[in-house]
Amino acid sequence: MSGWEAVLLKALNRTNVSRLLALVLLLAMVALRVVDPAPLETLRLKTFDLYQIALAPKPTPQQVIIVDIDEKSLNELGQWPWPRSTLAKIIDKVGQAGAVAVGLDVLFPEHDRTSPGNVAGIVEAYDKETADRLRTMKSNDEVFADAMTRTRVVLGQSGFHKELNQWHASELKQSPIAMLGPDPKAFLDFYPGMVRNVPELEAKAQGQGMVSLRPERDGVVRKMPLVMVAQGKMLPSLSLELLRVATGQSTILIRSGDVGVDSVVLAGVAMPTDRNAKAWLHFHAHDQQIFVSAADLLADRADMSVFKGRIVLLGASATGLFDLKATPVEAAMPGVEAHAQLINAILSKTLLQRPAWANGMEVSLTLLIGLALIGLLPRFGAMITVFAGSLVAAAVVGASWWAFTQKALIFDYAFPLMASLAVTSVLIVLGYLQEEIDRRRIRTAFGQYLSQDMVQQLTEDPDKLILGGETKDMTILFSDVRGFTTISEQYKSNPQGLTMLINSLLTPLSEAVVANKGTIDKYMGDNIMAFWNAPLADDEHAYNACRAALDMTRRLSLLNEERVAAGDVALEIGVGINTGECVVGNMGSDFRFDYTVLGDAVNLSARLEGQTKSYGTKIIIGRQTAEAVQNRLAALQIDRVRVKGKNEPEDIFALLGDGEMAASDSFQDLARQHGALLQAYYEQRWDDVGKMAKKCFDKAREFEFEEFYAIYADRAAEFSVRSPGENWDGVNDILEK
Repeated sequence: MSGWEAVLLKALNRTNVSRLLALVLLLAMVALRVVDPAPLETLRLKTFDLYQIALAPKPTPQQVIIVDIDEKSLNELGQWPWPRSTLAKIIDKVGQAGAVAVGLDVLFPEHDRTSPGNVAGIVEAYDKETADRLRTMKSNDEVFADAMTRTRVVLGQSGFHKELNQWHASELKQSPIAMLGPDPKAFLDFYPGMVRNVPELEAKAQGQGMVSLRPERDGVVRKMPLVMVAQGKMLPSLSLELLRVATGQSTILIRSGDVGVDSVVLAGVAMPTDRNAKAWLHFHAHDQQIFVSAADLLADRADMSVFKGRIVLLGASATGLFDLKATPVEAAMPGVEAHAQLINAILSKTLLQRPAWANGMEVSLTLLIGLALIGLLPRFGAMITVFAGSLVAAAVVGASWWAFTQKALIFDYAFPLMASLAVTSVLIVLGYLQEEIDRRRIRTAFGQYLSQDMVQQLTEDPDKLILGGETKDMTILFSDVRGFTTISEQYKSNPQGLTMLINSLLTPLSEAVVANKGTIDKYMGDNIMAFWNAPLADDEHAYNACRAALDMTRRLSLLNEERVAAGDVALEIGVGINTGECVVGNMGSDFRFDYTVLGDAVNLSARLEGQTKSYGTKIIIGRQTAEAVQNRLAALQIDRVRVKGKNEPEDIFALLGDGEMAASDSFQDLARQHGALLQAYYEQRWDDVGKMAKKCFDKAREFEFEEFYAIYADRAAEFSVRSPGENWDGVNDILEK
């Protein structure tokens, strides 16, 4: 494991930096939402567009009819602008048909050049009499103005990006707007200048409204202003002013607060708006049925009954007149139709609403989901949290959709989900990184001491590696080369040769441990310490440790064959194995630690290894180990001992061979006579012990165990001369460590 990985892993484990980074990211996302840059706003608006595309508005009675200056009308009546006397005919016709009010989504900033007086100057050179007669006629503007006195008409006027002084314009009349709350001017769409109509028309119109529409940053119209500021005065939109005139109201009320406009009230009906006094529309697709061609109207080809009791708008759909707007459901909709849809939505009370608290709610929801993910993901894992997160995401989207479809409320689900996805991604990536570092650490730490199968298991499930200390039953093995001090003296002048010798010895012995699921704890010169049942659980730890010891002796025999063939002396080892309760884990200090095992069972295992030569056998195992392998391996009790520092005696056993040996007739015969010998020994029948030892000596030669019986024969001879006494308990006290 590299240095940077170690540092990162330490940070991940000690400070839980993954959660900290996720929290920092979450707070950064929330701050981003508060700042609300253009891309984020556009994403939110596109989300609202999806709602409108997915769900058409509920059908409502159409309260507005549009007299359309379309391509057909331009072909029949000529290019725009038409003589205002023609427009007067349109006003009179719809008024006579029963229209409630007429709004003009066209501007008349200059006098009509086709008026009779203007034409007189052209024809005077050819026909002075006709010119004089023309000068006596009303101008087209006057004819148009007279028509306005017969029908309620609202003129359109437009904001301008800079101050504009029209030569004919009189002082701007401010529409009757009342305020409830702080002055909202600072929040309204602002225009330094304004394009107005000629005075003759302004004087006769019942109202004047702004036709200006500012699309969002992406060029799409989603909201339409109800009130704006132009030339320093608050002015209603064409749609709102037309409704005021149509309903006979005298005043428009604006309700505002510290954060902007709350709503606009007309005739006692509150119209919800955003803080800038803009109304959210659930746009319809283009509806040709509400359009009546101006050419058809003037040629008496139109059904005039459609105008009765309705509000009328005069506007243009002809492409060349450039009054087309993009909406969420149409790439190009006539601007006049947007005004019509606004009026219809106000009358049918189907305006969408984005409450003032929506932003706060969305930020709070983002924090709530993000914090929940930060708390749950590292605890329950990615799969469970992703599943739970998916349910939460579905709930958020479902709630947003329900609010839109049932309550006409607009809530942004995209940002909370986007922030949640970002937080989840950070946690998963850091978790994966930590897991990968854990795997590398495990491979590095245990690759030299465990089998590849065990390393793979730890890599796939690091939780199996419990660090810091765990109490459990374990089996411990110590092995040591007999007479190694003498051997090493031969290499005084050749330390490299001694190193090669140790490596050639420890390699096959270590392979035997690893092949039998053992963990190598440490090397101490020529000594190997190994244990079983950690870091991975092993129900057969005693059996596997004994198999490893037998495998070690087998591999050593093969090594000795090579050494003898090369003229070197054969090597011998002693192995001690014991089973008992130990503590295993990372032991040491903050500066250095090892994964090792501690406990009384460990000490006894080391003592047993040291006694192998004393008992003439290669492997000695403790009582618990022997009980675990009984009838499965060839083992015989050899003594009852009390090691230095302990009061309780321990039965110890010689491990002679595998299961095949244990089942052989020769071993079974030896085991019976061996048992009889031990019984005679503990009953202090020294003559019988001596005789039985001689019989067992010959039988044990097959198992390279005959030396043990010579030891017992000597004991019997000594005790027959010097009796141990009546209180002798048969325990051999071992004073050497």
